[in-house]
Amino acid sequence: MDWNNLRFFMELARAGTLHAAARRLEVDHTTVARRIRALEQQTGATLFTREADGHRLSEAGRQLLPKVEAMEAAFRQMERSGPLAMAADEGLSGVVRIGATEGLATRVLAPALAQFSRLHPRLVVDLLALPRLVHLSRREADIVISLERPARGSVVVAKLADYSLHLYASRDYLGDQHGPQTVEELAGHSFVSYVDDLLFTKELQILDELHRPQQFALRSTSILAQYEAVAAGAGIAVLPAFVAASDARLVRLLPQHHFKRTFWMSMPQEARQLPRMQAVWALLREVAEREQLRLLAP
Repeated sequence: MDWNNLRFFMELARAGTLHAAARRLEVDHTTVARRIRALEQQTGATLFTREADGHRLSEAGRQLLPKVEAMEAAFRQMERSGPLAMAADEGLSGVVRIGATEGLATRVLAPALAQFSRLHPRLVVDLLALPRLVHLSRREADIVISLERPARGSVVVAKLADYSLHLYASRDYLGDQHGPQTVEELAGHSFVSYVDDLLFTKELQILDELHRPQQFALRSTSILAQYEAVAAGAGIAVLPAFVAASDARLVRLLPQHHFKRTFWMSMPQEARQLPRMQAVWALLREVAEREQLRLLAP
């Protein structure tokens, strides 16, 4: 069986679309399609089902993938044991795609991943900083950091970190006032929050736990857009402390009230033995531990 065909199969399984796999492999998408057809002829099985948002593994494909990844892992082990193993640039290689919430990805993970990439120039890290849920089951990412613990599927799950959120407003918005001192005094203020019908998890329905606003100055799917709006004086918002606590323009309101949420990290069970996955997984846990005080800022 042609290893190149298997390599194209593996990348399409990870990327989910012909164009994404082609970018990773630095070929045209028609080449990916041709390689997959050739492999399906060799195996006598349909390995993917075509769906509106891309390619999803069939049952035969799901059975084949861990075998191909085991072959890849064995090949990498041979590489590390060979005469080139001591070369500085013969370290981790391949692509690891991480899906994470926008605030965590941009404010906490990106700097650490940039440094990590410098140490491993043959490793490509895709960081999906999206205000929506990224799905492992659809092969949108190799590692997903979410606000809800995955409840099913053949996945490895670990608690990454807790983080705190508080009410903030800008000094410009408050003017000469001290700001609301009680929950009841929140009435009449303008708020910045999420767009309710576009929330991707119930874990972000935080403001309603304290106060149901009557007036919104701005609503956005982006937590960073909310943060910038609050800093510009638009109103009051619940923001992660790791985003807002160090901004001198902002004032924390009602310090007796705070919120806590949890980041969960998951990856497919069959990928846990891959060296690059192990390394990035360990790095993410290290970053969360190192940033614990910042994530849980009181």
